[in-house]
Amino acid sequence: MAEGPTLQLAAFVSGVEYQRLPQPVRDRLFVLFLDYLRVASIGERMSWSKWATELARKLGGRGGARVLFSEETLDPVRATFVNSTFAGSIDADDVHVGAMLHPGCIVYSAALAIAQDRALPGSSVLAAVAAGYEAMIRIALAIQPSHFRRGFQSTATCGAFGAAAAAAHLLFSGTDRVRRIAETVGLAASFCGGLTQFYHSGSTVKRIHAAHAAAEGVGAALMAEAGFSGPTDILEGKDGFARAYADAVNFDLLTGELGSRYRLMEVAVKPHACSARIQAAIEATGELARKHAARLPEVKAVTVGIPKVIQGRLTVNEPSDIQAAQMSVPFCVALTIAHGDRIAPGFALNVDDFEAGMKDTAVLDLARRVECVLDADVERVSGVESVGAKVSLNLKSGAAGSVFVEVPKGAAARPFTREDHIDRFRHELARRYASATCDALVETIRNFGGLGDVNVLGRQLAASGR
Repeated sequence: MAEGPTLQLAAFVSGVEYQRLPQPVRDRLFVLFLDYLRVASIGERMSWSKWATELARKLGGRGGARVLFSEETLDPVRATFVNSTFAGSIDADDVHVGAMLHPGCIVYSAALAIAQDRALPGSSVLAAVAAGYEAMIRIALAIQPSHFRRGFQSTATCGAFGAAAAAAHLLFSGTDRVRRIAETVGLAASFCGGLTQFYHSGSTVKRIHAAHAAAEGVGAALMAEAGFSGPTDILEGKDGFARAYADAVNFDLLTGELGSRYRLMEVAVKPHACSARIQAAIEATGELARKHAARLPEVKAVTVGIPKVIQGRLTVNEPSDIQAAQMSVPFCVALTIAHGDRIAPGFALNVDDFEAGMKDTAVLDLARRVECVLDADVERVSGVESVGAKVSLNLKSGAAGSVFVEVPKGAAARPFTREDHIDRFRHELARRYASATCDALVETIRNFGGLGDVNVLGRQLAASGR
């Protein structure tokens, strides 16, 4: 009898070896690692990251997994939760548009926590990370878009599979490795959760969606190591994950080209801390704002051409809180114009900018007036890797212009260069470390596959800053 999708996925996870990964995949892991740490450094400063850290301390749990940028160590589950909160809570982390999820904040946090606790080599971590990316992206692709339409956020649901795959890859060996990985996936499925009501009602729950999923996936692997097991047909079973969480499933998207086509190569890296499907609208608006030296009081009208996939949840004109503002095309467009000529290529809107914008009556006023309309050209260029936008700006002076961004900067088809990633990493980490330390960190990550013990990186990140 042929193996089902769960066991096929487990066999793939079991077989991933860093040295056998294609060179483009290994190169991609390097820049995604830089971006993970860059975003985590920003996120660590957020108030909710302090909440997560304090909660982890209160819950206890001793172990050798390090909290990023700190001497503090916790058990792998709680360290994963804290670090995933840092990296996955500000909507600036990497994203697979078609799968509708953020993999890096989850799989890097999970793999590092297990590897630090067990003093494992860097090559094992990178192999586990590659396995984790593929697991959560492919499972999500198989059940989208009905999974999202039913009200689930796939970072929070499928993220548990990414963490479980990464952790299980590191924990298990021997002749029963595939079965034990599959049993870990089976356990993780029972802990999946994450609803999208926050789009409508606000709240801070999305700030920890990735963190909860990552912690549950690591917990599932440790439970399997302790002796527990989950169904090895959990994805495809009669009462399994796909049936419970989606109205339609295409398992070819899970198992097709598994091991030869790496979906992590489709992952986008964001310029701005907001929805991936809004990046093109910001880029187009920024270009117009620079060209016309536009200021908020001078704006007569703004129209944004969008694809149908973002109509509704991402086109709210009056967001209820900062999280909602980060998910609002009208607000992002207004905020971009508010920054005017200060928006240069490579500029990044951060959470702090959204927080300030929510207090700016001029930004809020323009956001109410931005019109989003379905556009056939934008529909044509939007797909599973990126979403385009066409922005038209009319000023009271009579000046007008329109910019169509088919693929936003950072998407797989228009990626940041390696040098861009290093510059963005250094720009953020320079807030913490001297230049020499930043240089050393880049080199450690560049050569991570050769580290005998990943705790080398943890000690560097814990080094005293400026």
